[in-house]
Amino acid sequence: MAEVTLSIAGHSYTVACRDGEEDRLKKLGEMVDAKTADAQQAVGGNLGEARVLLFAALLLADEADELRGGSVPPDTIEDLEKLADRLTTIGDHLAPDGQAS
Repeated sequence: MAEVTLSIAGHSYTVACRDGEEDRLKKLGEMVDAKTADAQQAVGGNLGEARVLLFAALLLADEADELRGGSVPPDTIEDLEKLADRLTTIGDHLAPDGQAS
């Protein structure tokens, strides 16, 4: 198992992945980081970390849902959905009690 450190919304996360998938995970992390910036810009103000990750996950899930009708390989959509689910879970664990809702 390999490990990759991702920088998302100004925070570092070390994530395990299969050997050889480090570059792909870094690319996905960059996509998530971009979505967190989009979320912060769209909502404005100072969002908590859990909320930023939640909104980023929702933006990614929305894109995945839109892509279902196109010619995007199903594996790509599934990967994005899994990533969105993982980000939501991470956000829930990071949120102080009462902030995740």
